[in-house]
This record gives sequence, structure tokens and C-alpha cells, in this order.
Amino acid sequence: MFKLSTKGRYGLRSLLDLALYIDKSPIPLSVVAKRQNISLGYLEQVFSTLKKADLVKSVKGAHGGYSLSKSPSDISIAQVLEA
Repeated sequence: MFKLSTKGRYGLRSLLDLALYIDKSPIPLSVVAKRQNISLGYLEQVFSTLKKADLVKSVKGAHGGYSLSKSPSDISIAQVLEA
């Protein structure tokens, strides 16, 4: 049986959140954390990993946040879990 790590679970939930709100990009990490009920500090660690894996991109500044780096249909669950 495969056990899903907390980091993997949060990564999947967060990317799904970004995909659901893709037309409102970029989305501040604090908004994702609140919607998904995940600690902002922990989510920052998860997104650092997702960014290194080129699954998300960040925009800095007052209207900054995160968005998917590719179309949701081009991101697999396996890619997220491998990251």
C-alpha cells in the first residue's frame, strides 16, 4: 500500500486550487493557505519544491502570487508527487 506524505497531499490540494482559479492568476499563497486550511509557513516550503520542479511560477509585487506554469491538463499527479 502506498502512503501519501503530507507534503504530497498539500501539493496536490494546492495545485488543484490554482487550477480551479486559473482565470484569477496569480493567486497569493496566503489565499491558497486559507482556502485549503494549510499553514502558510508549510505551504511556502511546498511551493518552493513545486517551483523547482517547474510546476508553478511566481510573480512578485503587490499583485503577485503563484500560478500554474503549464496547463492543468499537462500536469500529472505523478509529477506532483515526484517533486
